[in-house]
Amino acid sequence: MSENLIQRVIIPDILKKKEKKEKIVALTAYDFPTAKIVDQAGVDIILVGDSLGMVVLGHKDTIPVTMNDMIHHTKAVTRGVQRALVVGDMPYMSFQVSQKEAVKNASRFIKEAGARAVKIEGATPYRLETIKALKEAEIPVMGHVGLTPQSINQIGSFKVRGKNKEEAQKIIEEALKLEHAGVFSIILECIPLELAEVITHRIKIPTIGIGAGPFCDGQILVFHDLSGYSNGYLPKYVKKYVDANKILIDGISQYVKEVKSDQFPLDKHSYHSKEIEKLFYSKKQQK
Repeated sequence: MSENLIQRVIIPDILKKKEKKEKIVALTAYDFPTAKIVDQAGVDIILVGDSLGMVVLGHKDTIPVTMNDMIHHTKAVTRGVQRALVVGDMPYMSFQVSQKEAVKNASRFIKEAGARAVKIEGATPYRLETIKALKEAEIPVMGHVGLTPQSINQIGSFKVRGKNKEEAQKIIEEALKLEHAGVFSIILECIPLELAEVITHRIKIPTIGIGAGPFCDGQILVFHDLSGYSNGYLPKYVKKYVDANKILIDGISQYVKEVKSDQFPLDKHSYHSKEIEKLFYSKKQQK
């Protein structure tokens, strides 16, 4: 299909999906080849998540990820995308210092990296005002409540949130406030499915769940978890659709074996030059 005929997913499309009760499909991507695969598979939203700190850069959490890291990876992703809506994840301390700094950093995702929206974790009064400032700057924002990984030093561990009445009510209120502040969708991470169902019914914008059950308007997973590209611990909510780690190890192990046994490369993997061949053999014969 011609690139000119591919209809890009835009934010009104995402909003309409909730109205039509059509599920939204989202996935993370962090580089050009992965983005091409994810986009061609038909996802609606690609999130360049700060989770890249853990699954790509090898950190134990998302805290060390910088704006430059995010811009670098988002640029690579947008080069590989023709259809999906690309959202850049605002990393830790990229929006907490000041609203002016937040707008400046968010605009880098749009102007430099080619994303069409950003995501911000949490719903404190300051963050709600920041979201309003971003909207004023014509930067669409995706919200994020429940488990917020950037709060790891405060909450202590990656665990399910909203399991008791007080915490559940707080998350509901945060979702309502985010909707009022103007986000176009909200990620619900690691909360009980009952709570996710309540929130999904109470707000008019789409909810996108990760570990939040089947009642959300859409779902998102980390590419490396879904594909089996990483082989570490997987949370309960992950379904591994393919074991890429095993496939790659098997393939590379075969390559190692064939190189060591002179089975690769063969003649069919090599280039020829009749001119060089004649020159070589003529010199050889002269000797």
